[in-house]
Amino acid sequence: MTTITATSGKIYVNDVGVRDGFQIEKAIIPTETKISVIDQLTATGLAKVEATSFVHPKFVPNMADAETVLKEIARREGVAITAITPNIKGMERAIAVHTSGGRIDEMNLFMSASETHNMANVKRTTNQSLADFAVMVPMAKAAGIRLNGCVSTSFGCPFEGSVDEAKVMDFAERYLEIGFDGITFADTTGMANPAQVGRMMREARRRFAAAEITLHFHNTRGMGLANVIAGIAAGVTSFDSAIAGLGGCPFAPGATGNICTEDLVNMLNDMGFDSGVDIDQLLAIAVKIPAIVGHDVPGQVMKAGKTMHLHQIPEKLYIA
Repeated sequence: MTTITATSGKIYVNDVGVRDGFQIEKAIIPTETKISVIDQLTATGLAKVEATSFVHPKFVPNMADAETVLKEIARREGVAITAITPNIKGMERAIAVHTSGGRIDEMNLFMSASETHNMANVKRTTNQSLADFAVMVPMAKAAGIRLNGCVSTSFGCPFEGSVDEAKVMDFAERYLEIGFDGITFADTTGMANPAQVGRMMREARRRFAAAEITLHFHNTRGMGLANVIAGIAAGVTSFDSAIAGLGGCPFAPGATGNICTEDLVNMLNDMGFDSGVDIDQLLAIAVKIPAIVGHDVPGQVMKAGKTMHLHQIPEKLYIA
């Protein structure tokens, strides 16, 4: 059994709520609202904030304003602004806005380890996606944009079931060969368990010691934060999460929200880890999210309060 201590150093928290969360909302979120939420998030001490996605607006209409969002948000020292795209056309759009006042610090390119999910999600085979990446990575590097590659469905596929762990690692190795700077292993529909995460991340850390490794969990089956602990025990220090627990995937049946940013930071604080994130500022943002999306959200700490949010002692105490 691995003992978890706070001696492992800083834990980096990356919020993906505006992109991963707002993308699945049926109602269109106003551009100015996205900009406001991003500006509030970047003031909390997060390592990265994922601002938008360069995808076809027909399929993900809430991301149609990518260029405007990137040009209007504030930039803060020490906080990386990231965006995602699955294809060459999206990369062309990203570079165009990056070079015209909408700086992007990092682009995330994504492909599923599952052939079926990749075809459902981006209409490409995995070989076609890898071939696209071989074109896109030099484009981004030439523009001065850092590259992170996401292996979606790393821990299971909603169509195929189990995904071969060796295949996941081989895809990650191909990413690094193509020229990616970092790798994200994504639990796209919340199928991961802590034993699996620990086993796979120990192997990833062994094989890709020089790469920045990030974990991206959904809390579909309630194991999200437990999986974070397993990742930390295996040496991973970077985690994606979403404000108020927003999120899901338009092309992944059953996918629910990401692990919740403020819940994650609350847990890290209680365990003595340093995330550098202001939990009170996060909670001030989180409580506004239900009004923005028009429905309840999964976040727990925003409802219950921080762990040491104590209640007044009753005037009369009765012994049963």
